[in-house]
Amino acid sequence: PRAQVLGRLGQPTSVHTLPQGERLLYSQLPAGTEVYNLDFDAAGRLERSEQVLTQTRLESIPLEQWAVADLLRTFGPPLRVERVARWNGDIWTYRFKQGSDPRFAHVQLDSAGVVRRIGFTDDIPNTDKGRD
Repeated sequence: PRAQVLGRLGQPTSVHTLPQGERLLYSQLPAGTEVYNLDFDAAGRLERSEQVLTQTRLESIPLEQWAVADLLRTFGPPLRVERVARWNGDIWTYRFKQGSDPRFAHVQLDSAGVVRRIGFTDDIPNTDKGRD
């Protein structure tokens, strides 16, 4: 039951209404690499639990169909939001792991907040220990 999940996991990062019930979203960002969606039916019973920050799931975002609300409902708030000179919109960055490799997904939204592109880069740790 929903109450038992809340008792065990605490307050979620966000709560979203779904056609068949409700989603509790638990994000480990910014420090972590996982986001869990727990979907409940109308009676408050857990139907599905899924870790969604995966390469496969991020690649499946439908371009030119999803907007900010879809990203927030599925992946939660990003690690960071940036703007660059050559793009007229925001770039939302999510940190995740592909196997054991740390990666970033960069979701490019146009000025209306619609997803136009998705790119991936490796998260290369800073190994510069300083210079003497």
